[in-house]
Amino acid sequence: MPFLIALAVLVIELTPAHFIYTGPFLTAVPALAAVTLGPKGTTAAAALALAISVTTATHNGAWGTLQVYSNFLALILVSVAGFITSRAMQERRQRELDQVGRIAVAAQDVVLRPVAPDLGPLRAGSLCLVAGTGARVGGDLYEAVQTRYGVRMIVGDVRGKGLSAVRAVAVALGAFREAVHYEDDLVEVMNRCAAALRRELAVPGAYGQEVLLEGFTTALIAQVPDEPVVQLVNRGHPPPLLLHRGRASPLMPSLPSPPLGLEDLITDLPGKPESYAFVPGDRLLMYTDGVIEARDRDGTFFALPEAVERMGVNLSPPGFLEQLHQGLIRHTGGALADDVAMILVDRCDGPPQSPSGGAGVG
Repeated sequence: MPFLIALAVLVIELTPAHFIYTGPFLTAVPALAAVTLGPKGTTAAAALALAISVTTATHNGAWGTLQVYSNFLALILVSVAGFITSRAMQERRQRELDQVGRIAVAAQDVVLRPVAPDLGPLRAGSLCLVAGTGARVGGDLYEAVQTRYGVRMIVGDVRGKGLSAVRAVAVALGAFREAVHYEDDLVEVMNRCAAALRRELAVPGAYGQEVLLEGFTTALIAQVPDEPVVQLVNRGHPPPLLLHRGRASPLMPSLPSPPLGLEDLITDLPGKPESYAFVPGDRLLMYTDGVIEARDRDGTFFALPEAVERMGVNLSPPGFLEQLHQGLIRHTGGALADDVAMILVDRCDGPPQSPSGGAGVG
């Protein structure tokens, strides 16, 4: 709007309609810019208004008149006041955003906790990144727990953002943390998480109509027992990557299953977990779709298997995830479009690895 007004003033002053007094309209340009465009936009609008004022005064031969100098004085005063006001508004908004961001981080820290670095025969690391700003709180979840059945892990992604997603994350994690210690069947652990989410959705008024109709949660649960295997139950989640002898391979389920909340789409769900070899020296990466769906400016997806193979096993799990994080930032130009959660575990029967250098991610 400020620039449209400036254009209208320029047209009026350079045509036979210049008998219309446009001084008040031109003075309004920086004032309107201060409300909507911020300090930089206000400065640009004020500069444009001054340039138009000089151009029209020269074109119409109005230099030396009291009206021209009055217009200039009013324009300068309004521009200075607009810049100061815009700067104050920007600082206030930034303080509010910072406070909301701190609240969001605190809320997420209450629900999620870092994975322990040593879990029996595993060396582990975790990472969670929330995309966006303001009140957007992530819907990704992860957990790793050492139990009498072995190390059990979950990575999931709740559809949506905000408090409804945080509630779903808390419900799913609560059910998982309870079930892993008492259910010997890994499929039943997943079923306990699904049942908890269904009970939560049944609470009157707890969720909006969109969540009730379209809400779902993808989840992947893994178990690493004493035997050199990893057992998986996958409900609509991206398959984990297994790095074995320098080659990264996705552990695809033999029978795809729907996410939690969409069980009505099929009649028979998998009755037992699927097992894959997981020997000492192997590395397992569980992640959410924010990793593989990260795009660069050309729309190219992040090549996760190639990045994992380049980095190899020379980095400790926390160092590996940090390098992967930096690779995602470089690939996307610094702006993640979706949340990211990852758990990385190494099958290592020896002492914990120490951080060491390694190749970065492209």
